[in-house]
Amino acid sequence: MRQVKVGLAAAVAVTLAVSGCGSPSSHNGSTGGGDSKGIETQQAALDPTAKGPAAEVPGAKQGGVITVYSQSTPSTFDPTDIYYVDANAIAKLVMRSPTQFALRNGKPVLVPDLTDLGTVSSDKLTWTFKLQPGIKYADGSEVKVEDLAYAIKRSFAHDVFANGPTYQMTFFKDGDKYKGPYTDGDAYSGVETPDADTLVIHLSRPFADLPFYLSFPAFSPIPKAKDTKENYKNNPLATGPYQFDTFTPGTELKLKKNPNWDPKTDPVRHQYPDGFDFKWGGEDPKTQQQVLNSAGADANALNSFAVDASLIPQLTGDKKAQLIQGDSPCTYSVQLDTRKIPLEVRKAIAKAYPYDQVNKAGGLNSFNSEPASTVLPPSVPGYTRYDALPDLSGVGQGDPAGAKALLEAAGKVGFELSWYYDNTKPIPQQTNQIRVDAFKAAGFTVKPIGVPTAELRAKIADYDAPVNMGQAPQGWCSDWPSGSSWFPVLFQSHSVSDGTSWGMLSDKALDAKIDEISNLPADQATAKWSELDKEIMGMYVALPRYYGKLAFVIGTNIGGAEGDATMGEPFYPNLYLKN
Repeated sequence: MRQVKVGLAAAVAVTLAVSGCGSPSSHNGSTGGGDSKGIETQQAALDPTAKGPAAEVPGAKQGGVITVYSQSTPSTFDPTDIYYVDANAIAKLVMRSPTQFALRNGKPVLVPDLTDLGTVSSDKLTWTFKLQPGIKYADGSEVKVEDLAYAIKRSFAHDVFANGPTYQMTFFKDGDKYKGPYTDGDAYSGVETPDADTLVIHLSRPFADLPFYLSFPAFSPIPKAKDTKENYKNNPLATGPYQFDTFTPGTELKLKKNPNWDPKTDPVRHQYPDGFDFKWGGEDPKTQQQVLNSAGADANALNSFAVDASLIPQLTGDKKAQLIQGDSPCTYSVQLDTRKIPLEVRKAIAKAYPYDQVNKAGGLNSFNSEPASTVLPPSVPGYTRYDALPDLSGVGQGDPAGAKALLEAAGKVGFELSWYYDNTKPIPQQTNQIRVDAFKAAGFTVKPIGVPTAELRAKIADYDAPVNMGQAPQGWCSDWPSGSSWFPVLFQSHSVSDGTSWGMLSDKALDAKIDEISNLPADQATAKWSELDKEIMGMYVALPRYYGKLAFVIGTNIGGAEGDATMGEPFYPNLYLKN
């Protein structure tokens, strides 16, 4: 899933024990950290018997409004288009999906939500899900199984909703042909609704992880008659405990209670606060300091991004309780467009890259990150900490002389590097200048392109843009803990048209190898993903920067705070105000 671009971070429970590391790997943070040597245990968990209401959070109280600060702005709230984890975490308050994750003892467990967890046919190509009766939208109308089917059909309209997940195009019957209801109408062979409570999904190939995939917002119900296409993102019809109150894209979203949400039908969510107020655009270090100070209304606030390094010395004594830490299944990198940059130049970029300086300026530390040297993060089965390839260790100050020597040998001195950066905030401006100085010293010509915060995600997501590095996704988080939610999504030829590519690879031999591993039983595939990880890293398609860790700060009046390991974000459904 994309984290900055990372869409759903992880869609399955991960029990993680990392030997030699001070804390489990987690969030959308930054770098530093220990030397984790390997994974002892990882396991997925499901509970098909779970029913609403969700167990009460000890000490929880009703009332008040919780404020959530973040410098980063969610790009959309259209359920079909959501794939970044920040929007996905917020969507859990507003949108219900066929399945969902509950947190139990800090670990996520897949449970039924709008439907059961499904049953699969003997040939593994047909899944049947039963709709829970009596669930209503915020407007009082009833959720129908046809609305779930329509949402699935809508997810194929990738020309309209370019950022959404794409597994359905690979696994669902005729998923490579059907282009969604706007282009091809409602007649789609991959979905059936034989009666009022039955949803049938037909596959082109086995997809054992389908129940996990159906936890995505893309599969939350949408009545066809109320689909306003591109405008739906401004006020999606709520099924969760909260609904949109006021929304100023790029700046603020206020949620209020959904009076038609029935807790007896929901095994995951609560409705403790009267509302939420999400405020975007303020610099994270500044709003994190406000939260730690907890003066006035900021006692009722949290900042959802990784805690800035400058604030760590304060996290002692009573303030230590204001730091929430947890798991995250993410790797962050710098993309190199292989269509535009030859291998010799990519190796020179890696040698010149000032990891340490960029990480320090960006506030990376051992609380929120760990240096990366692989594609897979430590939380995913198949992760192996092999010896880092040259200049791909996530650490070091860069070697401009060595990089220039590589460029000279390749006859590429003066090669132009171009990327987008946020030119409205001090930290992105500072890290941009660090990169500019390092690359110039190495003999590159540089052309950074500054854009406002609100435009950045769209710019880096445009694979036809006049840049050749730093494109989206700049990070990836497991859609579920397996290499199958990484390599087919990031490195196959279709990844380019899907908008989820690291390196813009188009290699038929690599495509075939990924398909071959994907079709193996899980216990056999795990080791193969590890081997492929090292092979792809040797192509220098991306510079691994760090594995995320979850570490966010809360106000002194916030209760029920914990991290959501499926996304490396706060778990909003359990939050309440103490007073």
